[in-house]
Amino acid sequence: MATPSPIAPAALIGLVGEEIGVSDWTEITQARIDAFAEVSEDWQFIHVDPARAAAEAPFGGTIAHGFLTVSLLSRMGQQALPKLDGGWMGVNYGFDRLRFLAPVPVGARVRGRFTLAAAEERNPGELTLKYAVTVEVKDSDKPALAAEWLTRQYFREEGAATGV
Repeated sequence: MATPSPIAPAALIGLVGEEIGVSDWTEITQARIDAFAEVSEDWQFIHVDPARAAAEAPFGGTIAHGFLTVSLLSRMGQQALPKLDGGWMGVNYGFDRLRFLAPVPVGARVRGRFTLAAAEERNPGELTLKYAVTVEVKDSDKPALAAEWLTRQYFREEGAATGV
């Protein structure tokens, strides 16, 4: 996927309510799940023990951690969301809503679909963006997660966030 073209903040604000990007598909391998287990220290068998998960869990095998799926939003956002002209830094601000709707089995492919739900300049040089994001699982009718993700974009020049 090509990186989205930069956009003026005022133009982005005009897109509130519209879908603004879809990421590439990302494969969820057992190696990725195991690496996340090491970092998060969450070694529950449904994630890291394929034989036991197949025998005892209702998912037919191992599944990704919900928080692994959430952590991929940063990568997905980098692929799907436009960069803002004049922006110099962006940070995660949190979630207003986050729900895990379906498991992500090992071998599945996921992607993020982003709609700009709100944009607000709360302070000069600072733009808070709310994205309604769904993480889709390829060949599944049910998404892995749905969230309202908040980010903050910072601008060096006062008024750059809204163009005034």
